[in-house]
Amino acid sequence: MKTNQHNVNTGRTGLPVSKVIGMGNALVDLIFHLESDRLLKDFCLPKGSMTLIGQEKAEEILGRFQHKADAVVTGGSASNTITAIARMGGECGFIGRTGSGDRYANFYKEFFGRHHIRTYFSHAAIPTGTAITLMSPDTERTFATYLGAAATLSEEDIEEAFFKDYDFFHIEGYMVQNQALMEKAVSSAKRQGLKVSLDMASYNIVLENREFLDKLLRKDVDIVFANEEEASAFTGRNELEALCRLAEWVPTAIVKLGSRGSLVMDRGRLYHVEAEKVTKIDSNGAGDNYAAGFLYGLCCGLPARQCGEIASMVATEAVKVTGPKLSEEQWEKILPRIEVIKMEAERR
Repeated sequence: MKTNQHNVNTGRTGLPVSKVIGMGNALVDLIFHLESDRLLKDFCLPKGSMTLIGQEKAEEILGRFQHKADAVVTGGSASNTITAIARMGGECGFIGRTGSGDRYANFYKEFFGRHHIRTYFSHAAIPTGTAITLMSPDTERTFATYLGAAATLSEEDIEEAFFKDYDFFHIEGYMVQNQALMEKAVSSAKRQGLKVSLDMASYNIVLENREFLDKLLRKDVDIVFANEEEASAFTGRNELEALCRLAEWVPTAIVKLGSRGSLVMDRGRLYHVEAEKVTKIDSNGAGDNYAAGFLYGLCCGLPARQCGEIASMVATEAVKVTGPKLSEEQWEKILPRIEVIKMEAERR
């Protein structure tokens, strides 16, 4: 584990707690609850997927709701993960691209500032991207994403100096569509000694980019997160077999099973982490929060099982609310429980 002069917290080893930098699409989530899945069919949006759309189609969809979202929050998969780690007390940074001074760019900047997250933002002349999040009655979420400024983030915006004070680099799978950007960022992080974490993000993205993902996992990724559909799309196998396949390439592989918990394979050791049974309101952001809990545990030097327990706890809280962010009341409830897990691990 690297030790950085900026670290102030200590983990179970007594060494400074590791720090995480993320990279992803800097988007603002506009969340809508659907009365039925009719709109998905009207706009040819595969349920449960992420579909890239242009500004014109975004305006057309928003027009169906008179541009009045049920919730507006900072979004993007890696952004959600990084902000949750910061909320748990982790030290974080984020690489992304927004518009230049538009309302959503300012909204993003202010939110990250409040949570003491270091930002490595570049800016574009086009608007900050938005993720139209369509929540089906069964709580499944479908994204119609206008990337806007985020789509113009390129390898030229990446500086190796961004990574020098960090230990983990977390990337959302949506970024694999820009292979040159991914290769530059990952190689820069690796040269600085960081471990690379990848969230596969969406099954359709996996299907479209299997060859590149295969190369990336075999060469550079240390931790991979996938849900059942993503793991199956990538390996052609289900659950445990998919996990074992992923673990052939990556030291730590996780397959998330929703209400059935998760499977973790860490350096050949298998763990099944249970999930608390709760009433699900919204699955949006559950996977992002799971990754946050797991990475925070790693930052504190915890074993894989305890990392999974924290991850499951945070993800379970995420499905109880609309949108990808936990409420202050939820954090007040679970932060002491996370500390208990950390203390119990230290006593072992």
